[in-house]
Amino acid sequence: MSGTGTILWWRGAGVLVLCFAAAPAQAGERQIRPFVGATFSGATTFSGTGNATEKTHGIIGVSGVWLGEVVGVEGDLTHAPGFFQAGDRGLVLDSRVTTLMGNVLVAAPARKTQYGLRPYVAGGVGLMWVHIASAFGVFQVAETFAAIDVGGGVHGFITNRVGVGWDVRRFSSISKTEEPGISFGRKDVSFWRASMAVVIRY
Repeated sequence: MSGTGTILWWRGAGVLVLCFAAAPAQAGERQIRPFVGATFSGATTFSGTGNATEKTHGIIGVSGVWLGEVVGVEGDLTHAPGFFQAGDRGLVLDSRVTTLMGNVLVAAPARKTQYGLRPYVAGGVGLMWVHIASAFGVFQVAETFAAIDVGGGVHGFITNRVGVGWDVRRFSSISKTEEPGISFGRKDVSFWRASMAVVIRY
C-alpha cells in the first residue's frame, strides 16, 4: 500500500473506532468485523484501464456494527489495491480504490436467530477514493467521489463472542463531469464486493 493509501486507511479506521467505541451498549450488540474478499464485475469510464475492473481483485477491510433487535448501523472501510490493473499489461502502474461507508442494517430478529445464522440487508452512503498512476505520466487520477452501496449477508456465532460472516454488496460512485482524455463520458466507478469476515462481539 502506498503512503497515500496508508493515510486514508488509518484515517478511515480511526473514524470507525471513534464512532463505534461510543455506540450504546444497551438494547443491542456491538461488533467488529475484519474481512477479506474480492471485487468482481466492476466498471469504470476512466481511460486506459481496459477491462481490468471486470477482473477479480482482492480486498481487505473492517467494519464496525451496532445492531439492535432488527435495525442497526454500520461503518464500513474497504481497500482494493490494483483495482485498475490486470496482469503485467497496460498503461496503469499503480491503482487502488478505497471506500468508507455509513450504512443502515435491517436484520432478522435477534430472538429468532440467537443460535443460528442471522441474515441482513444493508445500504448507505459514503466516500470513494480513486487513485490511478499510468506509465509515462499519460494520465494521473486522484479523485474523491460520493458513493452508495447496497447488499446483504449473513453471520453466525461459533462461541458467545466470536463468529463468521459472509457479505455481498454493490458499490457505485456518484458520477462526476466528463474530463476529456481522462474519461469516456462522466467519471464513474462501480463494482461488486464479496467478503468473509471474522465477527467479534463485545
